[in-house]
Amino acid sequence: MALISFVGRLLFVSVFVLSAYQEFSEFGVDGGPAAKALSPKFSAFSKHVTSQTGLHLPPLEMKHLVLGAILLKGLGSFLFVFGSSFGAYLLLLHQAIASPILYDFYNYDADKKEFAQLFVKFTQNLALLGALLFFIGMKNSMPRRSAKKKAPKTKTV
Repeated sequence: MALISFVGRLLFVSVFVLSAYQEFSEFGVDGGPAAKALSPKFSAFSKHVTSQTGLHLPPLEMKHLVLGAILLKGLGSFLFVFGSSFGAYLLLLHQAIASPILYDFYNYDADKKEFAQLFVKFTQNLALLGALLFFIGMKNSMPRRSAKKKAPKTKTV
């Protein structure tokens, strides 16, 4: 059972590892294509947050956001493969931050093609988020194994 669980976690994080590797290999000096694609999305997200809540998000360098995403996915994946809840929390943090920024279906009309594409990707990321929550919940609900203590031998007279 432990091997099946390990293989399942390995397959699950393959999405994050491959994504982090691609972003890392294309990073360059300016953050690569990921930073270029993220810039208008983050700007639109920032405007949306400001219009809805009145809060202003601080200006950020896109290469720093991409680097943060790479670190969260890489470290979170490594820890998650070995069954760490902390790794699951890191991946959960990445999903919670990245999903509404990258898949901004809310900026499009429902009858547009972009809306449908982004909404499908957003719901796929929600499924990953749900799987991480399930893992954390299962990990926390399972009783911890304690070392089996041997009963003391009775002394014979």
